[in-house]
Amino acid sequence: MAAQPAAPTAAARSPAYAKSILKVLFISLLFDLLSFTLILPLFPRLLDFYKAQPNNVVLESIFNTLNAFKASFHRPISSRFDVVLLGGALGSLFSFLQAVSSPIIGSLSDRYGRRTALLYSMIGNILSVLLWVAATDFPTFLASRVVGGLSEGNVQLAIAIATDVSTAETRGATLALVGVAFSIAFTFGPMMGAYLASKTLALTISEKNPFVTAALFSLGLLVVETAFLYWKLPETRPLRDAAEKEEEKKKKMTVAEEKTTAEKARSDAAGITLLNATHLLFLLIFSGMEFSLPFMTFDLFNYTSTDSGKLLGFIGLLASVLQGSFVRRAKPALVVKTGLTSAAISFFLLSRVNSQRELYVAAAFLAVTSACVVTGLTALVSLKIGEQERGRVLGGFRSAGQIGRATGPLLFCTLYWWAGRETAYVVGGTGMVGVATLVWRGLGK
Repeated sequence: MAAQPAAPTAAARSPAYAKSILKVLFISLLFDLLSFTLILPLFPRLLDFYKAQPNNVVLESIFNTLNAFKASFHRPISSRFDVVLLGGALGSLFSFLQAVSSPIIGSLSDRYGRRTALLYSMIGNILSVLLWVAATDFPTFLASRVVGGLSEGNVQLAIAIATDVSTAETRGATLALVGVAFSIAFTFGPMMGAYLASKTLALTISEKNPFVTAALFSLGLLVVETAFLYWKLPETRPLRDAAEKEEEKKKKMTVAEEKTTAEKARSDAAGITLLNATHLLFLLIFSGMEFSLPFMTFDLFNYTSTDSGKLLGFIGLLASVLQGSFVRRAKPALVVKTGLTSAAISFFLLSRVNSQRELYVAAAFLAVTSACVVTGLTALVSLKIGEQERGRVLGGFRSAGQIGRATGPLLFCTLYWWAGRETAYVVGGTGMVGVATLVWRGLGK
């Protein structure tokens, strides 16, 4: 990669410098997340397309496993949900691969620089979408998801960069911008994907891959993003000589100062452990609820994909408003506590929903949760990290959350089909109360 000017010292990191970096990050995240979310509404049709192909040994094997899973429940599960379950399995695979790769990508960014790690991550993302463009069969499409899961480091590296250029006082507001990018992309990306899926290009491959238009648009977004980052993003990783000066400072400490520093380090390590555990447990429960929501809305109100899109759009728009207002201004600890409390309320409401009005009330609380929890937890973790280990620790934090995302849908849907909707959501709500209690006691005021 092209050499860049050395990262500025802490003194040189003016508000104007931070603002310019955050502008680059926000634009690049929008491109990246729009590319990522384009495919989400297409999963059912994509998988139906591959399912209809003859002699599809890999896909047939996966469906046999899913059918054995379905048959283990005393409640019948409609074959209508086969593709939804397969989509969930692919999502869990993607999250598991993220859990494996995130700490590695973070550590590499500490050693070689954020910009370098981000650009190589972009190369992996481009390769993933190129495989999707060429995915005329399911194994190729599966390979694209595997490559994407292993290489997707954009979000955690963007957070590390935002942490590099912000101060403790501005950290919450800075990371809220990442949340806003998420909300915008997850609101409009799926709509763009659905629109592009209806368009056909005059290409030979379109006959074998009817989703090539969306895939090529996704590829275009990533190529533009990569070029934008290459030319506009400088290196932000703290200078190594700054770390050496810090070591010199430590050597000159008195015994009392060394004791205080050691105690703070132990306290920060314990705090990071608590936040990682909270991230894992929260996403374990919350991602299970997210995955079960289409089943519930179909059972209760016979929701179509369009109806589900409207519900998710409502959640996304409300979350983006909250991130641009409350989340940016409030202290991160309060943001997390608010989000977890709202999560518990939403679960208990979902256990009793009998009308669409009640569903949207519960969705409003889900929007508060989506806006607050992960952004607040990330801000809290970033405040406890030393400059030279920022990428590694943030990678570990993301890995903990991805473990929750990988296992949550399986566990929650098992409970949903075994014990029923009311029991599943009451158990989920009780779990959220437990997570909220852990955080209220562990974080203090």
